[in-house]
Amino acid sequence: MRETDRTFGAVTVLVGEKTGKYPDGNSVLVRGRDAALLIDPSLSVAARAAELGGVDLVVQSHVHEDHVAGLFRFPAAAVHAHRHDVAGLHGLDGLLAIYGYDGSAAAGLAAWVVDTFNYRPRPDAQPYDDGARFELGGASVRAIHLPGHTRGHCALLAEPAGVLFLGDIELSSFGPYYGDAWSCLEDFERSLARVRELPARVWVSFHHAGVITERDEFLARLDRFAGRIGERERALLEFLAEPRSLDALIAHRFLYPSHAQLSYIDAAERRTITQHLDRLAAQGRVRQEADDLWRRVG
Repeated sequence: MRETDRTFGAVTVLVGEKTGKYPDGNSVLVRGRDAALLIDPSLSVAARAAELGGVDLVVQSHVHEDHVAGLFRFPAAAVHAHRHDVAGLHGLDGLLAIYGYDGSAAAGLAAWVVDTFNYRPRPDAQPYDDGARFELGGASVRAIHLPGHTRGHCALLAEPAGVLFLGDIELSSFGPYYGDAWSCLEDFERSLARVRELPARVWVSFHHAGVITERDEFLARLDRFAGRIGERERALLEFLAEPRSLDALIAHRFLYPSHAQLSYIDAAERRTITQHLDRLAAQGRVRQEADDLWRRVG
């Protein structure tokens, strides 16, 4: 069931099924005097595009399958994504490069994003940079580069309403996702620190948390979300009390639950675990032995 949309001045939060639970999401429509701007059109938006009226611009917080699922319904709109992600809109090869999977995982993902998420190339998509402002007439949207989830991931601040769209800083119990080729654990940590300081009165996550109107609640959810990084690292160190191969670490699952069965999960686990191992090795807390087994130090 889809909850009721939320409106804050010129901003309407288009609430998705189950508050934007994946594969759906919560999109944002900002309608000024001169133009209407849509952020991250979801599967729900694809289903209800006709009722939204004219949309002049679509701005992506980043380029992943679920965030572009409704984009095909707005062929006449000007489309924008951060310059580090825009290749993912220009063609399927660009999107697959963001994920970084190969072999059967890449083939399965390509079919999945086309069939399930309506992926259509937008070679006309234009790049924007950190601080870009989209003026709509009495309202505007400003891009704030918060990389980590992808290289180009941004928050988008609608002013003067003070509505901050968080993209995939989603405040869920799953925690931060940095399992793609274009993801970066340490960039994500810096972005989590920066987002705390951004001026806003309303916070919107694409998934799960939905709309938050109290700063204390936002900060508490952000702390729990960010805390999942440390929990993963502690679990990894505990598991490495005995020597383990990278394949054994991947099979153990530090990111996804054991029951999850998707073609890309092993690749995402590998990318996630490798980033933690690299950091822990640099800190002298783990080492890789001659037999390619990883072991905790001390």
